[in-house]
Formats: sequence, structure tokens, C-alpha cells
Amino acid sequence: MPDKLINQISQDLRRLYTKAGEAAQRENPDYAITLFCQILEKEPGFFDCRRALRIEQAKKAAGQSSGFFKRAFSGVGSSPQIAKAKMALSKNPGEAMAIAEQVLNTDPNNTMAHRVIVDAATALEFPRTAVMSLEVMVRNSPKDKALVVEFADLAAQTGGEASASAERALDELVRASGFDSDLAQAQKNLSARKTMDEGGYHAAAGGQGSFRDMLKDKAEAVSLEQQNRVQKSEDTGARLIKEYEDRLVSEPDNVKMIRSLAELYTQKKDFDRALEMYARIKNSSHGSADSSLDRVIADTTLKKMDAEHAQLNPFAPDHADQLAKLQAQKAEFKLAECKQRVEKYPTDLGIRFELGQLYFEAGKITEAIAEFQKSQQNPNKRLASMSYLAQCFAKRGMNDSAVRTLQNAIKEKPGFDDEKKDLIYNLGSVLEKMGKKAEAIEQFLQIYETDANYRDVGAKIDAHYASQ
Repeated sequence: MPDKLINQISQDLRRLYTKAGEAAQRENPDYAITLFCQILEKEPGFFDCRRALRIEQAKKAAGQSSGFFKRAFSGVGSSPQIAKAKMALSKNPGEAMAIAEQVLNTDPNNTMAHRVIVDAATALEFPRTAVMSLEVMVRNSPKDKALVVEFADLAAQTGGEASASAERALDELVRASGFDSDLAQAQKNLSARKTMDEGGYHAAAGGQGSFRDMLKDKAEAVSLEQQNRVQKSEDTGARLIKEYEDRLVSEPDNVKMIRSLAELYTQKKDFDRALEMYARIKNSSHGSADSSLDRVIADTTLKKMDAEHAQLNPFAPDHADQLAKLQAQKAEFKLAECKQRVEKYPTDLGIRFELGQLYFEAGKITEAIAEFQKSQQNPNKRLASMSYLAQCFAKRGMNDSAVRTLQNAIKEKPGFDDEKKDLIYNLGSVLEKMGKKAEAIEQFLQIYETDANYRDVGAKIDAHYASQ
């Protein structure tokens, strides 16, 4: 059953909805929330009512104190209700939604409560309701790739403003993290579904047809479109390779074309030809001092190694030994190649940060500290360098230095995104290691109050209060 429109609910509930709206206009959010919740207990699919409830929940929260301990203990106090809602999900999704709304009445951004709403709405086939909560969850955790993709997939099926919001979320994540095949695919899916005939959706939204049927039809259409795109992409790639190879005879110094040809070879997994083209550029006057070219050569070499890994016979008796050998070779290559780039471009602090990461992964902590101390002078790598420095200090047993470094990084980090959560979590972990349990739990509570599902903070908080 799809989300319901106002003309699909009873006259009594319509009158109650009007009364709730009047309370909201009189700036009486408590009374409006009570009435909206009463309506939704009887008609959980009444989307306009739930959207109005969200607005009043936000108004109420904005007018309340938002002190640290108030928010922290509010989050802890909601745990029993969340547990109760989760237990009700499988047997009575409508009841689970009602319990989750009680949490949202005091904490409208509670991620766990919104997850209950999403799961219950999905079970009841209320797609717009699910999307509304997913949008809040993505706003809370914009760097959670799996969550953003989930939001984009469902938003594409419901259409409207949600699609535009999902596009923005995907674009921002791509800008922040760089190219990612899952995000790229989600963008393609969203674009493809937006261009489809919306008849199936409108039928479902109007009360005709099934939401599951809509999903099935759209999924099949998307699959067919993707297959056609892949075929067209392969045909275009082959045509361009032939064109560039022919032009290479008469334009042997066309660096831009040679680089494009190398990228096409890489896409075709013809890594030797790709490396041959990159070497051609590197040996020319154009590539002798191009750090980006050195990096792409290294990346292509790593892709070649990964392809070799994939060719191993998993059933061979010495498969584990072969795999371990290739992985060791890959790690050795990455470290040696990065060191060469640092020697060639000693003032490039981004490369020094990369070298520090490789030293850290290899367990060479002293060497890693030296690189991160230099790379923290790069504004774009400063906080990440400080985070790694603190981890290095902690591994050396220099816990006081780790604490100071993390505290300084946290002071410099505005907002409360995943990077700040990581800094706070690491600080809590070091304090915990030092036996400073009360100070550690304060750090974990900061994360718990906005994202109880982050790493194992939920378990840490539950264990702390259970022991009291």
C-alpha cells in the first residue's frame, strides 16, 4: 500500500488533522505533535501528516536547551524505546513507527529512530515516508556512502524534491572522496530512473498498483538501460582507440591524445599498452616534472597487479602463498614508488602524507611520525596528519602526546562530520587506554548523541551505564 493522501483518510481524522494544523499555526508544537501522533497511530501512511509532524518536532527541539549533558542523557534514555521499536518491527511495523516517533518528539535527528521509520515504512510500502527519514539520516552522516546510495536509490523511485536532494548528496560525496564506482553507478541509476516514464509511480502514489510492482518494473527498465549503456561504452571505446592509434602516426607529440589513449587502454585492462603510452609522455619534455603523471603511472601499475591477483586459481594448493607473495610485492612497490616521488618532489606535502600512511601501514612508526609532522603543514592534510600523528604516538606509548595532538585537532575542526567523529573517537580510545574512563566516556557520548551507530560507541555507552 502506498503513502496515503488526505482524501484517503476518514472524515474524523481529517478534522483532527485540521485541528492539529491550527495548533501549529498558534505556535503550540506540543499540542500539535500530540494530535499528529494520534492520527498517525491510526493512519501511519498519511504522509502529509508525518511531514507536518517533522516540522513541529524541529520547532520544539529548537526551543529547548541543547546542552551537552542534556543531549547525551536524552540519547541514553531513548535506548529502551529504540529496542522496543526494533522488537516490534517484524510483527507490527505500524507500532514500531509510533514508538520511534516518541523518540523523535524529543530528539528529531535521532539516527536510530529514523532507521526504524525507514525499515517499517519499507515493510508497509510507504516509500515517501522512508525517503523523508533517509534524507535526515544523510544530513546527519553525509559521508556514509552506503546510506547515501540507499537514499539515492529510493529517492529515484519516489521522484519529486527527494531526487534533487539525493543528487546533491551524491555530488557532495563524490567531490569529497573522489571517484568511486558505487557512487558513479548510483548517479547513473538516479539519472536513468528520472528519465523514465513516471506512470508506474503515479499509479502507486494514487493508490493504484503495488509499490513492489513499481520497484520491479523500474529495476528491469534500469537494468536494460545499463546494459545498453555498457555496450555503447565498449563500442565507443574501441572506436576511439582505433582513431587515436591512427592519429598517433601523424601526431606523435600530441600529449593530450596519448594520455587519453592510455586511459582507454586502462579501461580495456590492457595495462602494458597503457604504461607504454604513459612512458612515452614521461620521456618527452612535457612529462619530466609532472607529479600527477607519476601518480597515474603508479596507479596503473597497481591495477595491473590487482588484475594478476584476480587471475590466481583459488583452488590451487599454494593459493594462499601466491596471494601473500603478490600482496607483499604490491606493498613493497607502493612504498618504494612513493619514496621516489618524495625524493623527486620534496616540497609536495601531499605526497609526504601518502608516504606517512604507507609507513604507518607497514608498522614503521618512527618514519611515519617524521612524514606526518611535515605533511601537517599542508592545510588540506593538516587534520588527517594530526590524527595519524596521534595514532603513532599512541603506538609508541606516548599517550599524553597523543591526547594533546587530538585535542588540538578537534579544536581546529568546525562542524561535526565523520572526520571530527574519528578524532573524538580516537581521543576517547587513548583516554580509555590510559585508564581515564570518565573522560573517555565523555568523548564517546559526544558521538553517541548524534550517531549511536558509529563504530562501537553504542556498545561502549550501554556497557558504561549497565555497570553503574
